[in-house]
Amino acid sequence: MKIRALMIPDPISITEKTSIKEAIEIMKVNSIRHLPVAGEGNRLLGFVTLADLKMGLIPSMVAGLTLSDLMIKNPITVDPDSDIEIAAQLIYKHKISGIPVVKKGKLVGIITESDMLRAFIDMMGILRASSRIDVAIGAEPGMLRKAVQIIEEHGAEIVNVGMTPQKTRKKVYSFRLNPCDTGVIKDALEAEGFKVVAAMD
Repeated sequence: MKIRALMIPDPISITEKTSIKEAIEIMKVNSIRHLPVAGEGNRLLGFVTLADLKMGLIPSMVAGLTLSDLMIKNPITVDPDSDIEIAAQLIYKHKISGIPVVKKGKLVGIITESDMLRAFIDMMGILRASSRIDVAIGAEPGMLRKAVQIIEEHGAEIVNVGMTPQKTRKKVYSFRLNPCDTGVIKDALEAEGFKVVAAMD
C-alpha cells in the first residue's frame, strides 16, 4: 500500500507569519495535533506540533518567541508514492506522531500514527465480526501450510494471518477467520499435533 492511499491530502497548513496563539487555535478548531508550515507555492518550510506550541506560548508573550523559533525546520518527510512501511518505520524509529508528505518539495499531504493504526485495524479486520484461532507452529517445512489446510478443510475462511515473534523455535500464528465454530477447528488441529494457544468464536 502506498502512502498516497492513507495520507490526508491538501492538509491545513500555516505560514511562518502565523502567531503561536493562532496556530494553537487552528489546531483546536480542527482537532489536529500537527501543522505543516508552508511558503510560496506550497513549499514545505517546517512542521509544528501542538505540544511544542503549548510550551512556547508563554515564552512568546514574554520574550517574543515566534513560530519560526519553534517549528522543526528540516522535518522528516515521505514521498506519496513510497510504501506505507517506510512511514511506519520512520514514525516508530524517531518516536514522532506525524510526517509531512512532500513531492518535489511541495506539501501534498500529511500522514499520522492514527492513520497507520486505522490501516492496521482495517487490514486485521479487528472491528468486523470474526473468529480467531492462535496456533503455535514449529519451523519444520510445510507445517504452516498444513495448519492452513486443516483450517480451510473445516469450513473456515481465513481473513488474514498475523505472527507473534517468539524466542522459542515455535512461532504463534493468529488466524483471523470469518465467524465460525473454532472448537471443531481446534480439535482437528490438536489431533494433528498442533498446539492451539487460543480460540475465539
